[in-house]
Amino acid sequence: MPSFDIVFKVDLQEVDNAVNLARKEVGQRYDFKGTHNEIDLEKDCIVILAADDYKLTAVVDILRGKLAQRSVSPTCLDFGKKEPASHGAMRQRIDLLQGIDKERGKEIVKAIKESKLKVQAQIMEDQVRVSGKKIDDLQDVIQLLKSKEFGIDLQFINMRS
Repeated sequence: MPSFDIVFKVDLQEVDNAVNLARKEVGQRYDFKGTHNEIDLEKDCIVILAADDYKLTAVVDILRGKLAQRSVSPTCLDFGKKEPASHGAMRQRIDLLQGIDKERGKEIVKAIKESKLKVQAQIMEDQVRVSGKKIDDLQDVIQLLKSKEFGIDLQFINMRS
């Protein structure tokens, strides 16, 4: 029976590349000279440390631009609160979201069922699997989901026939 999976994943190599480019730009910009600014990529988050609130905002803008250049969706970023750090510096944690949570999975399954296409959709951990008898029906589901907004960028993988 033909099937495919709906997932929400972030290419961590592209995130790493964007962080490195942002680090390089921050190191070269005149308005950051003589101040301590850091961008650290951890396992599932990015931590930014900047000399003050203005510079933190500027570093975040640079990072967003570099992520956009590397085709990383802004919907994968969950910005935490700005926190004071030592010596008047500011710190912000940006979590990298991956996987489809239960609520969004239910929304996706509901949208598929409301379409009245002859397919089955089931939530499997952090992804949704769609299966049906005809590949054309599966392609119709992909087009339907691309036209709807779920707050995340969906990827369609593992198309099997």
